[in-house]
Amino acid sequence: MTNSVSKSPVSETPAADPQTVADHFARKLAFETDCSDVNAAFAADKVDFVLLDVRSPALFALQHVPGAINLPHGKMTAHRMSQWPADTLFVVYCAGPHCNGADKAALRLSRLGLSVKLMIGGLTGWADEGYTFASGVETAA
Repeated sequence: MTNSVSKSPVSETPAADPQTVADHFARKLAFETDCSDVNAAFAADKVDFVLLDVRSPALFALQHVPGAINLPHGKMTAHRMSQWPADTLFVVYCAGPHCNGADKAALRLSRLGLSVKLMIGGLTGWADEGYTFASGVETAA
């Protein structure tokens, strides 16, 4: 009887070489951050970005990440965004992985020539981490 081990669905496609993997994840981290890093930045008072909740004002008023400003992606114009310095890093989020509002906001901001990262997980991720929420109105001027 031969001792042949069949490959699992995981290893059926070989893993990339380590340098290719490193390049991939370095690029990926240039596009996104997570709830834990955003929370840590606020907790340490090292907030070097503007956190934008891109959902509707009504949803924002009910619940949002503390420190976030409400600015729906449809309201992101060159004029509106000029209230911040050109080198500002924006971090955008929406309801969660089932929502593409943050993706639309990131696309809009990047097309305006602005630096942007997506907070992966959005409100769903924030809740999953056990972080508290704020409520009320804090909109961009």
